Amino acid sequence: MHQSTQNQLTHRERLTRGLAHTAGGPVDIARGAVGLGGAAVQRSAVELRRRYRESRLADHVADAAEAAARELAAAGEAVSTLPDVLAYGEPRRRRIRRSWVIAGAAGAALAVVAVVAVLIRRSGRPEEPSPRPPSVDTQPKI
Repeated sequence: MHQSTQNQLTHRERLTRGLAHTAGGPVDIARGAVGLGGAAVQRSAVELRRRYRESRLADHVADAAEAAARELAAAGEAVSTLPDVLAYGEPRRRRIRRSWVIAGAAGAALAVVAVVAVLIRRSGRPEEPSPRPPSVDTQPKI
């Protein structure tokens, strides 16, 4: 069998085979050593990348915790001033709400009128026969 049909050797297996054989040994030793070194560098890079991401994640979590603390402090201040606001009261904005309700009702009425107009136009038109022949026999078989 040729080597191309066999499974690829791992770096460790290639290094071991190179040390065992003398003719192709130096090549296998070199390839095995480079492969092991490359794999170690790759593992180190992956680990460094993971640590960097975790440190960035820790920074993001700390920033989020600080923002949450600020929001809670602001909410506490708003709740503490709530009795004063309720005692004095604020003018109501009924006119704005009424105008939105009136605009919404007018929009709904316009939509209903449009739907009714489309239905009336469609019901007034006769349906055009299809230019294609029927896909099913129109004459019943006895």
